[in-house]
Amino acid sequence: MTLLLTLASVAMLISAWTFQYFGYPPCKMCYWQRYPHMAAVAIGALAYALGQRLLAWLGAAAMLITSGIGVYHSGVERKLWEGPSSCTSSGIGGLSSEELFDQIMNAPLVRCDEIPWQMFGLTMANLNAIFSLIFAILWIRVALSRD
Repeated sequence: MTLLLTLASVAMLISAWTFQYFGYPPCKMCYWQRYPHMAAVAIGALAYALGQRLLAWLGAAAMLITSGIGVYHSGVERKLWEGPSSCTSSGIGGLSSEELFDQIMNAPLVRCDEIPWQMFGLTMANLNAIFSLIFAILWIRVALSRD
């Protein structure tokens, strides 16, 4: 199961890179969601090689972190709450022309509060949150197993 969970994070990363290759550049929060998967790959490889079930708790933690970021990002995409000012837009009312120019020049290339792709109403952030939560539950099963 450890190897399968490690490969699941590899698959999530390959999926993200594939979307990027086909013209869907990631926003800042998309990158944040990738880092725990990268950690899970390293953790899973170590756990598999060393046979250490205790490392499975770290794998579960990595998946819970990326799932949480995915939920947060999903809320930002749906305008349920504001995201970090470094990757979302803010209102322009009351700005001077100089302040507006600064806002435009400092705007991120890819905004976190826009949905670039979705399938059946699910965005990439939604899918990451759902799948990563499932992976976290499975990592916990590995950690609690008596094998």
